[in-house]
Amino acid sequence: MPKPTSPPEDFHLFRQEVGDAVPLAPVNKTEPGPPRVKPLPLQRLKDEQQALIDCLSDPWEILEQTETGEELFFVRPGVPAASLRKLKRGGWGIQAELDLHGLRSDEARVALAEFLLQCARNDRRCVRIVHGKGLRSKNREPVLKHKLRHWLIQREDVLAFCQARLADGGSGAAIVLLKSNLR
Repeated sequence: MPKPTSPPEDFHLFRQEVGDAVPLAPVNKTEPGPPRVKPLPLQRLKDEQQALIDCLSDPWEILEQTETGEELFFVRPGVPAASLRKLKRGGWGIQAELDLHGLRSDEARVALAEFLLQCARNDRRCVRIVHGKGLRSKNREPVLKHKLRHWLIQREDVLAFCQARLADGGSGAAIVLLKSNLR
């Protein structure tokens, strides 16, 4: 569409009206910077990588280095012994629970990894994991209890764990203290 042309007298009238107008001073404007890059969910990626490692590895050498008695406990180096004592006495409120009863080892390992990942996302510090006493397993041994010990020791987000008090499940459950997500 062609541009409409205005008569020359309109142009002169316009110039007369705005002739003594002063242009506004430029405002301190900045040029827009480059578009922001979406943040990478580094912690989630790290957690998912740890879950994959947990699901794929099951070396028994670590178990041989830990205690062989019935009581289940562990404290990571650098964590005060008082934290383990407080955990054993029920001094931490249990914020979440996972029941592994009836699961096979590979199912239990995946369930544990997913549960701990969810706990980290929701900043759950103290959790109970019910592994059972092994009364219905072959040789009446607590298979998941021994595997749980191994799986928890592998996880960097686990600070300490111990056998639950009788009121919380006794030798069929573990109380786990996890790192705070707010660090």
